[in-house]
Amino acid sequence: MEVQIETYGCAMNQADSEMMAGLLQENGHRVVESADMVIVNTCIVKTPTENKILKKLNELKKSGKKVIITGCMPASTPEVIEKFPGFSFIGTNIFDIKDAVDAATKNRRFVKISDPEEKVCVPRVRKNPIVEIVPISEGCLGNCSYCQVKFARGNLKSYEKEKILRQVRHAVADGVKEVWLTSQDSGAYGLDINENLPFLLNSVSEINGDFKIRVGMMNPNHVLDFLDELVEEYKNEKVYKFLHLPVQSGDNDVLKHMNRKYTVNDFKKIVNKFRRNFTCTLSTDVIVGYPAEDKAAFQNTIKLLKEAKPDVLNISRYWPRPGTSASRLKQYPGRLTKERSRIVSRLFEKIGLENNKKWIGWKGHALVSEKNNGSYTARNFAYKPIILKTKKNLLGKSVDVEITDATHYDLRGCLLC
Repeated sequence: MEVQIETYGCAMNQADSEMMAGLLQENGHRVVESADMVIVNTCIVKTPTENKILKKLNELKKSGKKVIITGCMPASTPEVIEKFPGFSFIGTNIFDIKDAVDAATKNRRFVKISDPEEKVCVPRVRKNPIVEIVPISEGCLGNCSYCQVKFARGNLKSYEKEKILRQVRHAVADGVKEVWLTSQDSGAYGLDINENLPFLLNSVSEINGDFKIRVGMMNPNHVLDFLDELVEEYKNEKVYKFLHLPVQSGDNDVLKHMNRKYTVNDFKKIVNKFRRNFTCTLSTDVIVGYPAEDKAAFQNTIKLLKEAKPDVLNISRYWPRPGTSASRLKQYPGRLTKERSRIVSRLFEKIGLENNKKWIGWKGHALVSEKNNGSYTARNFAYKPIILKTKKNLLGKSVDVEITDATHYDLRGCLLC
């Protein structure tokens, strides 16, 4: 049976789709770009994404295709199951996909929302042949007031270090050049099994082979527990100097209301420690228009962004998510959240361009990790995206480049040989 997989959301969802493809291929099915059976792997972090998915589902409803919905939406918003009675549904447990597809081939509906099982050393079909997305845990220890993800992913479940290492070794032997250690909160890794992220990172770095490691998002409150050790592990040349540290707000009262478990100064302490030790790319996230964010709180976020000068900024307009405590608060009108988002976007365009212009003239090694239409994206030691226009086949190769130009989003470069 030919099956199409359409994926929305985070790196964990991308990994889930690759593993579902591997499980189906192992079961005799073929995963293709377009098919009469469609798996939609959903995300519910943001309302606009949810609306986009629902629009897609309504289109599929009219298409006559067999449809299976997976991911966070079925578990967090179960009413969607009754809204589309002709579709099959599973949750974040990827191992249910084989039964769901088998049922659909027999024109039977399959509905099973079960807790996710361990996702290590699972067969997969990589979307990018040189990138291995390695889930190190699932779920989280947080209880953020605005977030639905825990409804779907549950409490923290860390995977055994030796199993993670086995998966990385297999991937590197298979030609992978970039390993992404990913989870809902990489900083929480191991707190339920007497391990921690620096120990894991040290072990992954010791694996023989020519590959780079990208560490996924870490919440500041967990990083504080092992900051010195983590910085030491980041000094390894295999580890990209890429720090994804979400702050969400520059105001301590808002952070407390969000139940974020850290302060603005905690965020600054981590960022400053990293920057004192090496040049790094700082990626952070902010939410604007949260119900407790008054004018002064919003200005505190602006102040923090001007001070921290992130290289990557994920900006989210606050949207009330069903079942969350923040959704029961008095909401700001959409025009206000939209305007605050515009203000932050304009500020980041300025900050990002200033940051990236400093790289013009830099020469050094970069790993070509993505193939685009007519160009490639390479990443240097700090995981900065460098766009290279060439007809050469460079995917997976290390090249010498010079940065010649910059935008607020990326760098533009040329090959030195």
